[in-house]
Order: sequence, then C-alpha cells, then structure tokens
Amino acid sequence: QMLEIHNGSVEVDASIMGAQQDGKKVKVPLNSSDKLYKEIRDLNLHVVVQVVRQKATSIQQDYAEVKSTNTQSVSELKDFVKRLHSLPEIARHVNLAQHLQSFAAKPAFHARVEIEQIILEAQTYETCYEYIEEIIQKQEPIETVLRLLVLFSLTNGGLPKKNFDYLRREILHSYGFEHMPLLYNLEKAGLVKRQESRTNWPVISRALQLIVDIKDPENPDDIAYIFAGYAPLSIRLVQHAVRSGWRSIEELLKLLPGPHMDLKRGVSTISSSELLPGSGSQQSTDRVGHRSLVLVVFIGGVTSAEIAALRFLSAQEGMGYDFLVATTKVITGNTLLRPIIASSKEGMI
Repeated sequence: QMLEIHNGSVEVDASIMGAQQDGKKVKVPLNSSDKLYKEIRDLNLHVVVQVVRQKATSIQQDYAEVKSTNTQSVSELKDFVKRLHSLPEIARHVNLAQHLQSFAAKPAFHARVEIEQIILEAQTYETCYEYIEEIIQKQEPIETVLRLLVLFSLTNGGLPKKNFDYLRREILHSYGFEHMPLLYNLEKAGLVKRQESRTNWPVISRALQLIVDIKDPENPDDIAYIFAGYAPLSIRLVQHAVRSGWRSIEELLKLLPGPHMDLKRGVSTISSSELLPGSGSQQSTDRVGHRSLVLVVFIGGVTSAEIAALRFLSAQEGMGYDFLVATTKVITGNTLLRPIIASSKEGMI
C-alpha cells in the first residue's frame, strides 16, 4: 500500500536502505525468491517487526557465542556461516519495516485508519462526514480525500444531496475548479454519487460477517485480520463459494452492484449448488490427498491484501483448495484512482 510493489520490486530512496546517497532511488526486490519476504508478506506490520527482530537477535546471539568460545564444531560453524547469508535479507527488511513504521506511527495515519473502520461499520455518519470535511479544508492530498469519500459514498449508497453538493463545492474551493471533470467522472463511475435510496451495506456486512473482532493478530483465525478487523467482501464470497456454495446467500448477491450468474460448460445458467465446488457438501477433494485448484479472476484489479487473504484461506485446516489468481492489475486505493484523476485533467471521460 505505502511502498507500491511493481513486478516484484519497490523503488525507494537510497537513504531508506542505509546508503549515503540522498535523492537517489534504488530498486529493492520483494518477491518469493526472498525467503524472509515469503514468510512475512501476509503478516500484520506489528508482527513483521517482531519476526525480523527475532531473526536479527538470534544471529547476534550466535555471533556472540562464536566469538566468546572456541568449542564449536566445524559443522556448527558451517551452519552459522550459512545463517549469515541471510543477513542482507534481514537488513533489507529491517530498513523497510522502519520506513513503514515512520508512517504508521503518525497520528494522522491512525486517525485515517480509525475513520475507515468507522465508515465500514456504518454507524456514525456525522463523525465520518466531519472528518472528510476537515481533511478537505486542511488540503490533504486529494487522493487521500477521494479514497475516503469513495468509501463513504459506497457504504452509504451515496450521500444526501445537501452533503453531496457541499463536499463537492469544498473540494473545488480547496483544490481548484480544474477538478470539476474529476468530480463529474467519479459520479459517472458511480464512485461518489447522490443518495437515492437506503444503503444495503449494513445488511451485507452483518450477513457476511465482514466486521470481525480480531483478538490475536499474531494467530488470526479469520481473513478479517488482513484489514485489522474487516474481511474483504470479494474473498468472503470466494470463501462461501468453496465451502457451501452461493445458494444460501443468493438474496444477498442480489444486493451487490452488477449482475451475477452461475455458468457451467455447455449450460447457460444453472443453480449455484450445481456449479460451485463446495456446494451441497463439505468435500473439497475428488480423491484422498488431492487438493483442487480454484481460479479466482479479478477484472479491474486486485489488492495485495486480497491475495494475502486467499493464501490465508488456502492454508486453513480442512481447506482442500489452492487458489490461482488472475487479474488485470494489482492495485492499491491510490493506483485505482490515479487513472481517473489523470484522465480528468485531459477532460471528461
């Protein structure tokens, strides 16, 4: 989210990685070839820091022991030298974790995360509305404002006309009237709109248990740990599909934006229980020891957090499925909005 991984690597200032080259960018690999990254990529940031610290401390203790005694066997020394090979990886992740913590420790970051949670819980409309109004007046980055405004609009089924018009006017006053095409395009895309009916979000959220109290982030038992208590809607739907099918949530699917249908090779439309692998049964293997493969396709983009949630789901006891993700793009909240912002500068879509 903050580092924005592209093709298995991130580009950061050299100073972040400990180099004395201010202003120069360096490319840092972050992919499965890095064993430590593979271990920590799906963890909570707080847990990541603990894991990296433990590994660094362990090597430090081994080094102190080697230095203070002469009783190690050749094989023990060989093991120690092998562990030293992981030092560059550990140092890399220590630097990145420290950089991320510098963001996460800021009061503004905590306030934004808290307001996102309140928006998703859909309980305190006025608090959310006033916060968005405040950050507009503070002229925080427009991407930050729009991310919250889009989330607020989607979970409320739009904004009451009075609030909708007021916030649009405030954005134009704070950021300039050249953003009129941007606001028009967001409305046209249905991302920020006037409220026309009651929102279905609370019903969907409760029925699918999207808001979950995570008691132990170090040993989570639900995909909601990914967003500190919010289960990604897309992955909750996948979870229902492979475990019991969609028949039990057929009415809920009708509340979600866009059409939905179940297709089977050679048949145009069938019931969900006939199509989905988990339907009507908890069986997830067609023979003993064989894990089935489920292809999950995201049109328009998927976040790294959603991919992490699928990995977590696949690793759960009794889950006999591996998930293969296909997508048009790996996105973040910012990269989702940037094309709309960029195209709006050229004119209306």
